[in-house]
Order: sequence, then structure tokens, then C-alpha cells
Amino acid sequence: MTIHIPVLMNEVLDGLKLDPSGVIVDGTLGGAGHAAEILKRLGPDGRLIAFDRDPEAVDAAEALIDDPRATFIHANYADAPEHLVHLGIESVDGVLLDLGLSSDQLADRDRGFSFQSDGPLDLRFNPLEGVAAWKIINRMSEKHLADIIYQYGEERLSRRIARKIVAWRQDTEIKAASHLARLVRSCVPRSKKGGIDPATRTFQALRIEVNDELKWVKVAMKRFPQILNPGGRLAVISFHSLEDRITKQAIAADDTLKNLTKRPIQASEEELDENPRARSAKLRVAEKNPNSAM
Repeated sequence: MTIHIPVLMNEVLDGLKLDPSGVIVDGTLGGAGHAAEILKRLGPDGRLIAFDRDPEAVDAAEALIDDPRATFIHANYADAPEHLVHLGIESVDGVLLDLGLSSDQLADRDRGFSFQSDGPLDLRFNPLEGVAAWKIINRMSEKHLADIIYQYGEERLSRRIARKIVAWRQDTEIKAASHLARLVRSCVPRSKKGGIDPATRTFQALRIEVNDELKWVKVAMKRFPQILNPGGRLAVISFHSLEDRITKQAIAADDTLKNLTKRPIQASEEELDENPRARSAKLRVAEKNPNSAM
């Protein structure tokens, strides 16, 4: 059973402005929290097409949701247009991208998303493609490691961390997530005010690198407006500044889109009390101009 708590639920549903007979794409199925609520608001003629790069997320959703209106697909959300064509769908009324990790992934101690995991530091959304993070940190040059941690994690102590990684791996292969977390904590002092774990930014950087996340956000932000019906909505939830910047700039640069959120929507204090993970979530919504051609 999923333990995931979806963020900004009411704001997403309002932003998508759901038509009961509409066709909605959920590009990042995750724990299926948003997907389940969208289905509740769709009528008998509505349809949900949900994607996830993580095969376990798709399997879990299929076990959780038995609904003929829902189609779950193991695929990269950026490839959604091709899959829609295969399903005989030319255009859709709404697209949702929730770019955060699901709580289910964080709880999986075998894939390295949790700092406490003694399992391999994998960090791949799709274990069947790409290279695991532990292989990267044991092979990559110190400079390349530092650049990744700085650029994708926005970690100011990236060079110190990369230097420590290279020194440690000369004697012992760094394979477990908990091993890397301890290493990073030894380099980055914890804030006196508490805040995030010192390992957070380094793990984020490696996850982005392993999954090529920023590339796929850029690709999707170019492709999704093309499959939206006039008046259709695009809603994107990001959890760090790099993704939010890509989303903001893509909406501004697309003449077919009308920006409905000049400032990103963030979680209420009430939601934060129930789900602290929502603190960094930012939602941007855009609408396909009614006069735009398909």
C-alpha cells in the first residue's frame, strides 16, 4: 500500500480546471495520489493516461486502482505524445507533472533514495536503464564530481565533498547510501537552525545526473503545449530552483501559453503541518490560448 501524500492537491485540481469528460495526462504517477483524485472528478467519459519511469510505481498503481478510465504506462513522460498517438488520442485537456520524489521511493531501502539506506546507492527512477549513482561516484574525476554537486545540488562546499569522496574511494568502494550520507555530513556542517540534512543537496545532484532530469523537463515543456487542446491546462510542481526556472522560462517563451501563475503557488501552513515535504513545492499553471492551432 502506498504511503505517499501528494502535495498541493486542491491547488492542482483547481489549476487543471477539470472537465468531467476530459482527457488528462499525469506525467509523473508516483504514489498515484493525484491520479486517484483526478479520477474521482472525471465522469464516465473522462480518461486518465498516467506515466512513470519507475516500473514499481506503475505496478503499484495498477494494483491500487482498478478503473477502466485509467491507463498506466511505464515510460518517460517526455515520450507521452508518441504513446498517446498509439492509444488513438490526438490531444488532451490537461497535463500534470509532479517532479518530486514519492514517499514510497524514499521509503524503499533497496534503491538508495533514503539517507539511512544500507542498500546500493542506485537513485535511478528506472533500474533498467542508465548507470547507478554508486558507480558514478567511484569512477568520476574529482572535478566532474564537484561540478555536478555544485551545478545540480547548488552545494557551495562541492569541492570539499568531491575531494573527500575521491580520498575515501581509494581505500573503500562507496556503495551504500548511508555511507555517502555520512561522508557528506563530515564535510558540511549542520545548520544551527536545523533545516535540511547536510547530505540533501549532494543526493539531489546525483539523482538529477543519474536520471538526466533537467533535460527531460526541458523536452517536456516544449512538447506538452503541442498536445494540449485550446483552453487546456498545464500544471507543473517543482521542488528545487533549477526545475522551477526551466518551467517558468518555458511558459514565458511559448506564445501558445498563457501564464496563470505569475508567482508560483506554495503550500499552506495547514498542509505543511500535515506534510512537511510540501515546503519546497512550487506549482505553476499555464493555459493553452483558446485561439491557438493544434
